[in-house]
Amino acid sequence: MKTKKDHNVCALRDFYILWSTQSVSQLGSSITAFALTLWLYERTGSSLSTAALTICFYGPYVLASIFAGALADRLDKKRVMLACDLAAALCTVLVYVLFRADCLEAWQLYVINGINGLMNTLQQPASEVAMTLIVPEKDYQRTSGLRSLSRSLIDILHPMIATSLYSLIGLTGVITVDLGSFAIAFGALLTGIRIPESRCGRSEPVLTFAREGLAFLRREPLICRLILFMAGVNLTASAFDAALPGYVIPNPRGGVSMLGIVTSCAGIAMAAGSLLVSVLPRPRDRVRVIWLTMLFSLGSENFLLAFSREPVLWCAGQIAGWLLVPVMDANLDVILRTGIPVELQGRVYACRNTLQFFTIPAGLFMGGFLVDRVCEPFMAAHGDAAILRICFGSGKGSGAALVMFLLGVGGSALCLFTGRRLRGKGQ
Repeated sequence: MKTKKDHNVCALRDFYILWSTQSVSQLGSSITAFALTLWLYERTGSSLSTAALTICFYGPYVLASIFAGALADRLDKKRVMLACDLAAALCTVLVYVLFRADCLEAWQLYVINGINGLMNTLQQPASEVAMTLIVPEKDYQRTSGLRSLSRSLIDILHPMIATSLYSLIGLTGVITVDLGSFAIAFGALLTGIRIPESRCGRSEPVLTFAREGLAFLRREPLICRLILFMAGVNLTASAFDAALPGYVIPNPRGGVSMLGIVTSCAGIAMAAGSLLVSVLPRPRDRVRVIWLTMLFSLGSENFLLAFSREPVLWCAGQIAGWLLVPVMDANLDVILRTGIPVELQGRVYACRNTLQFFTIPAGLFMGGFLVDRVCEPFMAAHGDAAILRICFGSGKGSGAALVMFLLGVGGSALCLFTGRRLRGKGQ
């Protein structure tokens, strides 16, 4: 006789297969992306050149997400995911061939990353809807925690694995490992997973479907405001990411190795937070949880790093800043999945992607600009003032500390303003 636990495992069988194999594939892709960054930096010695890889990936993602989500709603989810995975693998094979022929250039990587970004733009909403279709509603929070856990482990592992493999077997070996991980995920999705169909059966132009996603957000102000709030969070967080190297590396107690340690603390915190999500009970007010967790994260991380000079406090700041992110993410995920009809989720998720993530490249630019062109020159000219020296230190890196302080103030104000606007509207 099957127990309740056995029945639940059977109900989640497709989720476990899809989640685990796709996580393996994502780890392989992340390893290759990191190794390509190392290779490009060795070739050019330019941080801007390597940052352009991310910009080329995010460009199509931001610009085409609305239309991609509409397509994802009209097409079979499994076929979309298989086609996008195959296209991404072919791009990786092209990189391998160009590298082996000794003709790989930076511009080629930019073009290939743009194609990968476009494929991810189409795959992501299809994957989100697929998860909704194969996971029972009562398991949304737990499965969201598991997905956050896998993302956290990937964030922790891929820099270390990529660096080791790149040193031991070179770029060709890294790409071979990536293609092996793709084969595992592709084979499992092709033969081992059944995703129920959820086609709307309509033949209107894609633009009509895209407008429907935006129209839904206009009709649901709570969801729209949460998405815009997360856009502000992403702006602040990405600006912090841009300022962090300029803060840690020039510090006498910092350097490249310390930057790696501090960065890895974010992944460790995310992993711990993901485990926490899996055992937490359902909150009475999910919206309140979202803005309060982000208030704690943006305030503690930025202020701890802005005012501290000790690596142990930098690590503590990263842990405090990222520990509750999976809690926020799980509650936002439940609100979206339960508040958006499944037949609309692809186009609404795609609109969400455009509105929520367009601030990431903007934040990266803003953070770098503030450090290099505003705050570092300001601290160089006025850093002898006692209050500035006590708060932010002196010399190179003090401007980045000032940027973190400004981000802490701005991020905290954003969360408090959002909490006031959304008070009493939680689910």
